[in-house]
Amino acid sequence: MTILTKFDNTLESARLLDKNDELSAYRDYFHIPKNKQNQDVIYLAGNSLGLAPKICSEYINEVLSDWRDYGVEGHFKAKNAWMPYHELVTEGLSNLTKAVPNEVVAMNSLTVNLHLMLVSFYRPNSNRYKILIESNTFPSDKYAVASQARFHGYDDKDAIIEFKSSNGDLIIPTVDIIDTIEKNKDILALILIGQPNYLTGQAFDLDPIIEMARKYKIPIGLNLAHGIGNLNLDLHALNVDFAVWCSYKYLNSGPGGIAGLFIHERHHRDVDRPKFCGWWGHNQRNRFTMPGNFESEPGAYGYQLSNPPIFQLAALRASLDIFNKAKIDNLRRKSINLTNYLEFLLKNNPKTQALIKVITPSSYLERGSQLSLQILNTNKNFVENLQQNGIIADFREPDIIRFAPVALYNTYTDVYNCVKILGDIL
Repeated sequence: MTILTKFDNTLESARLLDKNDELSAYRDYFHIPKNKQNQDVIYLAGNSLGLAPKICSEYINEVLSDWRDYGVEGHFKAKNAWMPYHELVTEGLSNLTKAVPNEVVAMNSLTVNLHLMLVSFYRPNSNRYKILIESNTFPSDKYAVASQARFHGYDDKDAIIEFKSSNGDLIIPTVDIIDTIEKNKDILALILIGQPNYLTGQAFDLDPIIEMARKYKIPIGLNLAHGIGNLNLDLHALNVDFAVWCSYKYLNSGPGGIAGLFIHERHHRDVDRPKFCGWWGHNQRNRFTMPGNFESEPGAYGYQLSNPPIFQLAALRASLDIFNKAKIDNLRRKSINLTNYLEFLLKNNPKTQALIKVITPSSYLERGSQLSLQILNTNKNFVENLQQNGIIADFREPDIIRFAPVALYNTYTDVYNCVKILGDIL
């Protein structure tokens, strides 16, 4: 599959793109919501909650059946024994992040994992105690880092530095981020970046940012809630210290699905780095002898606290099995084409040109599967109007609508019809 840069503004062209789409069959792997006329809706909210894989019920029913048949013995006798069940998703997570398998684990929720990473990597002192985050970061990230600063005895209003654009735009140039790090290099204790940014869809150029962090020995972590299953990640080579993510967006694991984390291999032998411990992070070879002293599992597995929720793992496993077949490299190329096509149509439809501003960067190197739009004189009622016309999208106050064409289940015809309906409503 090649990256497309030229398109036609016709329905026939959209249908031809779908006909030639090598990944088109994967749409049938998912349940597509219906409208009142029992027609498929145009679902462009996969950046908020991914759609349900059809095989998900099969995977969950397997666990239900084993629970019914074996009770507690299901930990060892189930078709896929529950004791090591979390290991069934390791390969899929490793493939999506290009991490060494022992660098990733599925566990907890995103913000819980973020707090666990802050315990280990935010080690403030009288000289270095400040945390650098995006000015428009997801609120939960700001709440987490602010509470960590307060926990260590600092005023969070002083301890938190927000990097932003020097010209006031929502999109933040790399040079402004580098400049902020340079100016604060002697007082920064941690850098946390959402990749991509949840609001604007901007994917940051991480290489120079991480190079600066390494140069000044500042730990750096990523929130990949909108990145995993969307961007083509390479966390091990990127040399980031840690990353956290949820799995209910692009990973389609269902509402409140189990989250995950990455810890770079170079930290695995750092026995002096503090961390919060729980029994599921203890060496599994003697975990059930209930020893009094903690002996960590190697790598990311050692950060586990409690035995994992098997039903949530089953849902994630169902989706990752689809990713393993489709391959993230292929999906990334299709998502680039879908998003390029969406931008082309918005800019070439006379009804949308004047009233819509695309916030997200135009270069596919600087974005994922999302376009954030500012629409003149809009409010939440506009989104309700979209829903009444068969489009599911995400609204953020005060005037931003986020469209996310997802490569696994969205079509070029979805995108074409979305822009046509959008233009008619405007």
